Amino acid sequence: MEESRGLPIKIRPEQVSDYGAIAQLHTLAFGQSSEARLVEKIRHSVAYVSDLALVAEINCQIVGHILFSYGQLVGKDTVPVLVLAPLAVLPQHQRQGIGKRLVQQGLRAARARGNSLVTVLGEPAYYSQFGFEPAVRYGIESPFPVPEAAFMVKLVGQNSDLLHGKLQYAPAFDDVIQEATHAEA
Repeated sequence: MEESRGLPIKIRPEQVSDYGAIAQLHTLAFGQSSEARLVEKIRHSVAYVSDLALVAEINCQIVGHILFSYGQLVGKDTVPVLVLAPLAVLPQHQRQGIGKRLVQQGLRAARARGNSLVTVLGEPAYYSQFGFEPAVRYGIESPFPVPEAAFMVKLVGQNSDLLHGKLQYAPAFDDVIQEATHAEA
């Protein structure tokens, strides 16, 4: 257990009893319910990985959440890869290292499970501290137009540098992708 503002932080896999608090956390962190709905859709899909859905607690209150789910890298072969999305921390607990601890623990768990690659669409300055690099360097494409620097990958397994192709998100992401595609048009 680590500390935030002197209070111990516990990171653990999410449980069914956490779902309401997690939905509220995402709604507060993002100022809308899209991410909360995305998490719910992922949970009800084959892309969901229960031990890679983590919460951060302080005094038994959920203050952060991260979700890794499966997508596919479609190239010469079709290979399952992890997608990090979403990551949220309650506004009053942001900038205290909680998100960082969630990402680090999630990446360790992903590596331990034998996964080869994690993708993320996010802020390059933030995710580069964990070793994420622009996906274009590895010949990995986003399924929709995004800034090159924002679509990143982290190699977590052996031979992951040999993977190439276009990411295919799980169907749970369809609404998010559609919104992003329309925003670009």
